[in-house]
Amino acid sequence: MSEIDAALLAELTKLDTPTVCNALETVVPQRRGFGYTTQPLVCTRPELGSMVGFARTATIRAAHPADTKNVSQDYYAYIDEGPKPAIILIQDLDGEARGYGSFWGEVNSNIHKGLGCLGLVTDGSVRDLPDIAPGFQMLADRVGPSHAFVHVVAYGIDINVSGMRVSDTELVHADQHGAVIIPKDVAADVPEAAAAIARKERVIIDAAQEEGFNMARLRKAWGDSAEIH
Repeated sequence: MSEIDAALLAELTKLDTPTVCNALETVVPQRRGFGYTTQPLVCTRPELGSMVGFARTATIRAAHPADTKNVSQDYYAYIDEGPKPAIILIQDLDGEARGYGSFWGEVNSNIHKGLGCLGLVTDGSVRDLPDIAPGFQMLADRVGPSHAFVHVVAYGIDINVSGMRVSDTELVHADQHGAVIIPKDVAADVPEAAAAIARKERVIIDAAQEEGFNMARLRKAWGDSAEIH
């Protein structure tokens, strides 16, 4: 397994999430059709760019009061004890009422940032947008006004968030486009693969921006691009 150190995380953070998806198609082509979000998400702070961290997973409900033991304190301990930097992945179990109440606002964003989290990806709702902790990113299914009866149901489990199946401690890359899981054993190969793709694409883009660009020039650019490694 590749070591996921601070230097590698910094290199991955320089990339946007679509570029990471492209790179993964090269280094693990069998992952081309899964491992990323496939449903729309609202990004509350696109200007923050990419975040890369280790998944901490949970499920929530909000449409009705909890009918079991409150596990909130145990959940926060789980976040505190996990690898850092972390990204929170939360699945809302309220079905068609998903987003009925938000787990995320001014207080929870500050708590999670203080516990070493960069941001979150959820198919539930978020709120308090102007008051979210500075630098804390949120990707959510929607924005809503209330927390209703929101409570943590379970944590540290396999979940599905916006079409992406994710397990505890998996490496996640996310930005305004969505999120993708980077297999740890190929994480170190992603920056180089992304750079190679960028070199190939640059040839085609430069040609497309030339005056008089036409189909013949495009065919030549495709050929030139294929020669780049």
